[in-house]
Amino acid sequence: MDTDQIRTFLAVAANGSFLEAASRLHVTQSTVSARIRNLEAYLGAKLFARSRGGAVLTLAGRRFLRHAKSLMITVEQARYDLGLPSRFNGSITVGARIALCEGFLPRWAGLMREIAPNISLRNEIGFEEELMRRLMKGTLDIGLMYTPQHSPGLQVEHLFDESLVLLSTDAGKPWPDDKYIYVDWGPEFYAQHNSYFPQLERPAQIANIGWLGVKLILANGGSCFLPIRMAEPLIRKGELHRVPNSPEFRLPAYMVFPRDSESDALKQALSAMRSLAAEERKAGG
Repeated sequence: MDTDQIRTFLAVAANGSFLEAASRLHVTQSTVSARIRNLEAYLGAKLFARSRGGAVLTLAGRRFLRHAKSLMITVEQARYDLGLPSRFNGSITVGARIALCEGFLPRWAGLMREIAPNISLRNEIGFEEELMRRLMKGTLDIGLMYTPQHSPGLQVEHLFDESLVLLSTDAGKPWPDDKYIYVDWGPEFYAQHNSYFPQLERPAQIANIGWLGVKLILANGGSCFLPIRMAEPLIRKGELHRVPNSPEFRLPAYMVFPRDSESDALKQALSAMRSLAAEERKAGG
């Protein structure tokens, strides 16, 4: 099995066609067929059901799809690490929930450029499930998230607590309003929200990330819960207003990283994270 075979498998899976995959990869259809045939022989399983309408993943193909994506990420990460210019002596890849990319992650990246200019940084956005999977596979050095899982070999460390506040585009409108958007901040937020608003009907709109929630209410009017850290610039500009007498919910933020790593680059990165987290805790207090 080689990377061309995996890349070809992913192209066929994405396009549902050997012909379309060949066009995207700039190879002949017979080359695509040969690569898939060799991959199937190596794995001992049929990956696609072929027909005149195209190619559909078999059960084995669907199972292999997740592994194929992970393998390509690992290969690209290795290529990135090996291709570092000589002025760098290490690299760190950080994945974070998008709300933690508002302020906290950029500040960390700026601090790292000051204290460790010889470390290359790769910053990415993701959800907990993907971040945890990549941490377990070793393709991510640090994950910043709200609902981490515990896994052997990984350390979960509390950074600070977000303060989720209810914000509206209309300062004078009574709440709840019919434009309230429920942002899914995870099970802990759900429990607090349900406990405080037991009679609240299911909102007409739900957003899976705060960034989307705020974009929706800024475009169309309405309200949603956001971290005060994320909302403060919009409050100062008068675009959002805190709903009077509304609750403030706590949402812990964590970082997850390999437990026994001896990487000096990782140690510096974690130290910078802890330093900024202490500032966040002080500001929150």
